[in-house]
Amino acid sequence: MREQLSWRRSTLAVILGFAVIATVFFPLQGDELTGPSPKDRRIALIVHSRLKDLHLSQHPLDDEIAGRAMQSLMKRLDPLKLYFLQSDVDEFTAKKNELDDMVVEGDVSFVYTVYERLLNRIDQRVAMANEWIDSEHDFTVDESIISNPEKMVFAKTDEEARERWRKRIKFNFLALKSEETEGEKAQERLHRRYNSFSKQMHQTDSDELLEIFLNSFATSFDPHSSYMSPGTLENFEISMRLKLEGIGAALQLIDGYTVVSKIIPGGAADLNGKLKPQDRIISVGQGEGGEMEDVVDMKLDDVVKRIRGKAGTIVRLGVISEGSAETSIYDITRARIELKDSEAKGTIIDQKGESESESLKIGVINLPSFYMDMDAARRGEKDFKSTTRDVQVILDDFNSKDVDIVVLDLSQNGGGSLTEAINLTGLFIDTGPVVQVKGPDGKVQTYDDVQEGLSWNGPLVIKTSRFSASASEILAGAIRDYNRGIIVGDESTHGKGTVQSLMDLGSQLFGLNNAPNLGALKLTMQQFYRPNGESTQMKGVPADIILASISNHMKVRESDLDYPIKFDKVEAAKHADFKMVSEDLVEKLAKRSSKRTSKSEDFQELGENIEKYKSQRDSVHLSINEEKFFADREDIDVDKENRKELEKVTNPDEEIFPMTFYNKEVLAIATDYFDLLDGRTAQGEQ
Repeated sequence: MREQLSWRRSTLAVILGFAVIATVFFPLQGDELTGPSPKDRRIALIVHSRLKDLHLSQHPLDDEIAGRAMQSLMKRLDPLKLYFLQSDVDEFTAKKNELDDMVVEGDVSFVYTVYERLLNRIDQRVAMANEWIDSEHDFTVDESIISNPEKMVFAKTDEEARERWRKRIKFNFLALKSEETEGEKAQERLHRRYNSFSKQMHQTDSDELLEIFLNSFATSFDPHSSYMSPGTLENFEISMRLKLEGIGAALQLIDGYTVVSKIIPGGAADLNGKLKPQDRIISVGQGEGGEMEDVVDMKLDDVVKRIRGKAGTIVRLGVISEGSAETSIYDITRARIELKDSEAKGTIIDQKGESESESLKIGVINLPSFYMDMDAARRGEKDFKSTTRDVQVILDDFNSKDVDIVVLDLSQNGGGSLTEAINLTGLFIDTGPVVQVKGPDGKVQTYDDVQEGLSWNGPLVIKTSRFSASASEILAGAIRDYNRGIIVGDESTHGKGTVQSLMDLGSQLFGLNNAPNLGALKLTMQQFYRPNGESTQMKGVPADIILASISNHMKVRESDLDYPIKFDKVEAAKHADFKMVSEDLVEKLAKRSSKRTSKSEDFQELGENIEKYKSQRDSVHLSINEEKFFADREDIDVDKENRKELEKVTNPDEEIFPMTFYNKEVLAIATDYFDLLDGRTAQGEQ
């Protein structure tokens, strides 16, 4: 068995992708909103210092950054341009060149001024919404709303805002009708939705507001630098170690109600057996017989904070089951939960070869993230949670069962630990460079796989998509440069070629191991490059075999984000050539795949849907004439398709490799690849 590479302190860096982690596990925490504190000033000062001195771009915190930060702040607070008036924005923007000076001095009071105005406008607009909800609407009128916020401007007057909200409520009614909710039920849902939103916005705490403000600056340097409040930092650490203490349920907020969307297998709620998907949690109590606290209209973050707790303690949940009007009280003993949905999983699929008598064993590994328990690694624990270790176990099983070819599914993998990306790549190559890293000083450092031998030396297929980012791109890029395997999927991966380091601000400020928790700064300090010298930044890793998909046309790439780091190159690092991929082989694989997909009714229908998706995606206006609205929905719902793809990222399918027509084609390509290799083995040549 190949030995696990040791954890390297020098590579303690994270390369988080763009994927969002399910909110249930990741609440923000903080005090009630009372105004800036001395703590806020200290945090702002150290964030400014590190951005200025250590960011990869070496861009000064000047008026240009301040202008970007102002735009970002407006977008974060009012992304759909529904609440502020243009006069509000003009008033705030007039101070944009002062923002950098404010941060230099640790003054964060500006965001409190802006937020107070936002709350005032929200109250006004929600009052408008409630009025329009109870009004009659003519759905035969040929009118529309602007669907792209980038193409909108803020309302200039209250009258203009009022008209905008009339159309929005009209759209809401049509959307609910498409979900078979009409009449008084639709009115009731919309009243609850907007009243609940207003209540939740008034619950914003100082930690959240500071995070919003400082992130407006951090993301003005690049899309992936950010300030994490203490609660957000806790959530990040959970996502990396795949462990938490709680009940093991995924929750979502729907019109003011906390709704169970999923029960985590093997978790406390699952073992208890009472809580079910679609249950509404309306109250929470602590301990056996503890007093119940109403959580209706409470922020999801705060509800989760009350439900999460130390293993072995009891949480009481007031629950209304779907289809019931009665409240039941469930006592659930919290437990340590392993988030297995995000860990590596493997399965073996029997696949027909070229002849009917032939059968191939295809080992599929689904890898949603590159996780690593950093705290356990720092403590020197031998068996800390590790992506590489888990995949090693799967590969050992594949080898023992004589698997013919391996498919590694990275299509929903948004990144994670740089160390794990390097170590995992080493399971498929012999010693040699995996990634090159360049810092602000321009110096390039190469990180090698130093462990001799391969855990899998047979044919390898990497499945990717636009959602494959960061660590996924390191692995895919190295496999491509070594000619070790073929890449199948979207035209290219996401294109995130930067490395973020995580700085604990408490220890940075006080120089103590037990310093107060002030959150952390996730800072872009390096850019990574493939062994061939090309960065994956902006361009991603191109696929050898491109398959049609909706995601291939979604605007989710690095180049679609604000202020990305530019693409560049460094010198190539000497690396092996496994000679398992050639232009001729790829051409043959592409021809075979194209022949199959051109005859596939499923792929033909997908092609039609893609064209409809692109047309609606690029459309500026959305009809709120009932007949036209439903005609458009019958073709394809762009918002629904976007949500569907993003849901795959945040809530991985329990199936390791669902037998969709798309995945069947991936397996067919893998089979062709095995056949065309004609028995050649993975022997690298220097």
